[in-house]
Amino acid sequence: MTAPLTADAHEYGLVGDGTADDGPALQKLVDALGDATAGDGRPRTVRVPAGRYLIRDKPVLWRSGVSLVGAGRGATCFALTNPGAPAQPVPLAWFTTAQHGAGRDHHIADVTFARFEIDGLGVETEEYEVLAKGLGLQYVLRGRFSDLWIHDTAATGFGCDFLQDTVVEGVLTERCGRQDPGEKMGGAGIGIGVGGWGPVERLAVTDCTARGNGTNGIFLELQQDDWVPPRGIRLTACHAEDNRYGISDWGADGLLVTGCTMLGNHVAGFDVSAQGTTSVGGRGGLVTGCVIDGNAGDGIALGNTPGPYGFHGNRVSNNGRYGYWEHNLSGGDQEPATDIVLESNDIHDNALDGIRVDAPLHEPAIFGNRVRGNGRRAAPEAQGGGEGVHCGPLLLTDERADWLPGGHRGKELTIGGGEPGGAEVTAVVTDNTATRLTLAPLRPGAGTAWPDGTPAPGTAYRLPDSPAPRAGLTAAAAVTHPYVHGNRVRDDGHPRTQVHAVWIAPEATWTGGRVSGNDFSGNGSASTRFDSAPSGGRWRDNAG
Repeated sequence: MTAPLTADAHEYGLVGDGTADDGPALQKLVDALGDATAGDGRPRTVRVPAGRYLIRDKPVLWRSGVSLVGAGRGATCFALTNPGAPAQPVPLAWFTTAQHGAGRDHHIADVTFARFEIDGLGVETEEYEVLAKGLGLQYVLRGRFSDLWIHDTAATGFGCDFLQDTVVEGVLTERCGRQDPGEKMGGAGIGIGVGGWGPVERLAVTDCTARGNGTNGIFLELQQDDWVPPRGIRLTACHAEDNRYGISDWGADGLLVTGCTMLGNHVAGFDVSAQGTTSVGGRGGLVTGCVIDGNAGDGIALGNTPGPYGFHGNRVSNNGRYGYWEHNLSGGDQEPATDIVLESNDIHDNALDGIRVDAPLHEPAIFGNRVRGNGRRAAPEAQGGGEGVHCGPLLLTDERADWLPGGHRGKELTIGGGEPGGAEVTAVVTDNTATRLTLAPLRPGAGTAWPDGTPAPGTAYRLPDSPAPRAGLTAAAAVTHPYVHGNRVRDDGHPRTQVHAVWIAPEATWTGGRVSGNDFSGNGSASTRFDSAPSGGRWRDNAG
């Protein structure tokens, strides 16, 4: 076989009719072009015309210097399937450390994957398999992944690790992690392992969309706990919606997240924690100019990090629990997080506290924020059934109700169970009007909140009471030397649901620091509530 610099896939045996197995012909072509590149140092490109190309039972082992370029999303489609090898994961392209000895000195270089679709719906492994990805490459140098649509994979859609001098742009991932029950590693839209190239990995992820994926929309994960968390990674103008977590930092250093939207995710919009395989949280990151809105759980959930971390100029709103939640998971770093900065954020209309501190903080800086109208989960318990009660795939309507709008946000709705032996079903309320509850999907990517079909008209339901107090800023852990200045922490709503501007809970300690120049007036009750008195420091010039 000759090895041109650009090869038309049809001329080398690929059919693209959706029936023939095009995997062997593609592997033969990649090997030939890879051998030629190794011989003369000149990268090659496979051009794939429009068509549906079946990759059956065996992934394509990729080669350095070989690019794959289609005719566009929806035009060129690679359909992955494994009917003859149910234990075999079938990514389109793979090259990994465990299977192929990938490493810094044995890597993939100078490759582009662009302008095609990967349909992973045909892969069903006997057990959940993290390698059942759309793309699964490790140790890529000077890569470019552009204008890809990856959907319905059994595990992560774009699952490439250790990307140096690489750009990931315009990648759309939908409903990936199809076989992940929500408790496994992987199962993300875009999942990128980091640390393999050392302390600096120069990677840009930009203008990507991750929607309805089993675990994360986008995550960065340190792959060995003895590696140095790498700097140099940037996420810009990305969108994460209806995933378990929106964007997660599980072990980078200085991750830059700019101009992104994180909407309607089930646990948190932005997450730093010990959830990853090495239980290492990110540190030194900056999140700026993002919209983190309407997530069923928390807007920002941060923990298991030594710090620092900064959040500047974000909108954090309408989330089902806290706007910002400081917490630590077991198994990860438990030391106080140092130099956490919340600056000039608009934190409003979250269901519980605007800012909640449940893990130790040392020298946090909270200044110039507007923390307003939180504590929206203020409606009392409710129940109903019978005439006027109707359910849809993602809603419950009670025509006789008169609920406080937004007052059930984040609550767990319980349906049924009134009959002896009757089964109860629960769903999470994401918002409500006076008569209608909007519900979160059963799992990311699902079109319904109900596991066994939409409940019948008139089905009995109940909603729990609201918790109290609900504050703009709650400290329920040790806070030392805080700087809290120039914030506007108030509630102008009717009724006022943010009960206090600042609550220091009984289990908290607040030591030293300075709280000055804040507007704490106009909340539902007293401006401050000290169940544990602050010790030392200075409180002065605070309105209210």
